[in-house]
Amino acid sequence: MTDGYRHLPRNSAGLTWGDRRTLRGKLPLSSLLLYRSGMPEAASATRATIGDSEFDRDTAVTRRAPGVYDIDLSEGWTIFSAVNGGYLLAVLGRALADALPHADPFTISAHYLTASQPGPAVIRTDVVRTGRTLSTGQASLFQYDDEGKEVERIRVLASYGDLDSLPDDVRTTAEPPVLPPMDQCFGPQDGPAPVDGSSALTDRLMLKLDPSTLGWALGAPSGRGEMRSWFGLADGRDADPFSLLLAVDALPPTAFEMGLKGWVPTVELTAHVRSRPAPGPLRVSITTRNLAGGFLEEDAEVWDSENRLVAQSRQLARVRLG
Repeated sequence: MTDGYRHLPRNSAGLTWGDRRTLRGKLPLSSLLLYRSGMPEAASATRATIGDSEFDRDTAVTRRAPGVYDIDLSEGWTIFSAVNGGYLLAVLGRALADALPHADPFTISAHYLTASQPGPAVIRTDVVRTGRTLSTGQASLFQYDDEGKEVERIRVLASYGDLDSLPDDVRTTAEPPVLPPMDQCFGPQDGPAPVDGSSALTDRLMLKLDPSTLGWALGAPSGRGEMRSWFGLADGRDADPFSLLLAVDALPPTAFEMGLKGWVPTVELTAHVRSRPAPGPLRVSITTRNLAGGFLEEDAEVWDSENRLVAQSRQLARVRLG
């Protein structure tokens, strides 16, 4: 045991350095086991770069015809065969970046209609409007069911622009989340070995979770809808606007810290990309204030290494009660 957390406030949900041994034995399958993340020191000796990484290859789309794109949704961004919503958002974001005259997503709103599966998919895009500083388009991703019928999985409406053309003026009351240093946060070495198929997504991420939001991992959730983590890609690739779309939907659900179990499927997610992120790890903070009628909202903020708020999102998700 070290003194690493003695200076930090502890509450009923907080974990201290000495809780690591307990965490290894008690961590339930439905919690952190599903979010096993790559460690910073486990990244390859040669860091991946933007444009030449697994994330770039797995989100790349092939233009079949004007406005029509093909992609093979990768199994690498799934948990128990469920394709992550942030990965899907990045895939559709790539297609719209090609279809529209502007390259950077500013805002993108997605409705998740049916569950996507790894494998072939087609994306159809429409240009809604083009302007000097902003262009707007919509896109839908389709797959085929067992009977060969086309099924729409997700539909988005988005506006794109040029992030590098934005003025530097910032006036905000937002403050970056305060997280312990990465080596004092919790990673995969603190939990049991993952079950086959449970960790494909998070094997590709660097997640270091704030211990004050991990009470649920010891069976003692605080009841507060909060989740905070350091975030990056496990291969060391720096963040860009498209990986920010992944970051807003990559942490464990806030429902866990509210004492709920089971998956929390996204119904709708809107993400705003506010700035091109600086190199280095990101900090992601997610909060929920209202759970009612079997639905909750998650508000996410993503901060870069220069303390800039580079992305925000809100999603509506369904929870299983009882």
